[in-house]
Amino acid sequence: MKKIISALSLFLLLSLPAIASDVMPNVVSLSQTHTYGVYQVGNTIVLRNAPDDKAPIINVIKISNNSIEPSDLTFDNVFVVYQSAKNLAFMAVADENEDWVKLIYNNKTGAAGWMKKDDPYKFLTWVNFYNMYSKKYGLYILNGAPESVKEMHGSPDDTSKVISTINQPQKIILNLIKGNWMLVSVMDMDRTQKTGYIRWRSEEGIKYLFPAIK
Repeated sequence: MKKIISALSLFLLLSLPAIASDVMPNVVSLSQTHTYGVYQVGNTIVLRNAPDDKAPIINVIKISNNSIEPSDLTFDNVFVVYQSAKNLAFMAVADENEDWVKLIYNNKTGAAGWMKKDDPYKFLTWVNFYNMYSKKYGLYILNGAPESVKEMHGSPDDTSKVISTINQPQKIILNLIKGNWMLVSVMDMDRTQKTGYIRWRSEEGIKYLFPAIK
């Protein structure tokens, strides 16, 4: 009898849509290196195989009561950022034009489809996304970032003088973005504030820091 109950419980668990949890990247990722930015989506995401209203639909993703369908998808595979309390859901953009965005709906496989924009202002380049959310919430360093990211330079150049080092940051505040560099102000655990340039992404587009949306 116990075996039957256990099997039934397992079946019910597997049958339920994936339950949401907040999604924030915590490690350096290579899967979104060549993406354009992010798009803020709603509760229904209709994806086609081409940027055309008559193109075949390849997937329809629905978010309801903190669950996601189809059930073979998970929140961390679909979204770059998902914060249910703030009503924020961002997917990575692999391509875009005036009316459409190509959204990655599986961060592991890179599977993507085209969605018609319901609002052009919901598309943010990476620079615009970082400017909007890092200035509000600050930044954190992703696990796997090279130690050189903690070196604060006097100018946005690898050959420039290192003027300070980030040790145990309580908060990293974005001042401005200049190419692959950021001018940041850092409050370390010792309560000293430091200001200098750090690399926020590599020449290949690998991101080392991320907005601390919370």
